Amino acid sequence: MSLMAMRNSPLGSLTARLFKPVSISNQYIRSLHKNAPPPVPSPTPFVPDVQTFLTLIGREMSKQASKIPSWEELFTLNSNQLRQAGIEPARQRRYLIRKREKFRNGLYGPGGDLETVVDGVAQLRVVEVPLNARGLTQQAAVQTSSATLSPGMVKAIVNLAPDVTTYQYGKKQLVKKFAHMKIHRGCQPMGPFLQPLKGSNGTAATISVQEGMWEDKRGQKVDGGERRRREVQNKKRLDERKKA
Repeated sequence: MSLMAMRNSPLGSLTARLFKPVSISNQYIRSLHKNAPPPVPSPTPFVPDVQTFLTLIGREMSKQASKIPSWEELFTLNSNQLRQAGIEPARQRRYLIRKREKFRNGLYGPGGDLETVVDGVAQLRVVEVPLNARGLTQQAAVQTSSATLSPGMVKAIVNLAPDVTTYQYGKKQLVKKFAHMKIHRGCQPMGPFLQPLKGSNGTAATISVQEGMWEDKRGQKVDGGERRRREVQNKKRLDERKKA
């Protein structure tokens, strides 16, 4: 059968339909490579809203709260959108994006993982809890035992409301370990921004939301910083020669 006859035959048309080239648009290819937007994290008891978050990260970001009206926008606006919202200068936008990514990944500053917070204030108290509350074994109990501990008990830091004075352990309750906090001298909670609670004999402290608690401190410029260091140092040498 000739090539022309094959093309005109039913078999030829069927073959052409079966092997018809498939075209994929560039838009479809781009959509395959485009990453899904990262999830918006839930607020925490210590960080319930935009104003609190901006207060904690410092660098006067709390003054920008009115430009970011919702929690979702705080974690979804890109750098260009933040600029359009009025977040200036660029280093402030970069700082905000860096801090929100830490929060998104669960990297909180002091107090960020607390669960019982009232009006921005939480209590941390050192108490005795059963071994299984900390997930410890009997061997660990021997290593942590002391004359001041009751048998089968260990010391732990618990999070309570600011006005609570006693702690009641619930059965099968696993006591959480809080970041940045530790027990000092066997009975005192110790950590950044803790304030001793009156009447607790040092066994309890409070922590409250403060400006700049989670701030990344800037480095101090020496001789004008990297870009102007040579110029400043040369000027200093000239001044020293003139005085000599």
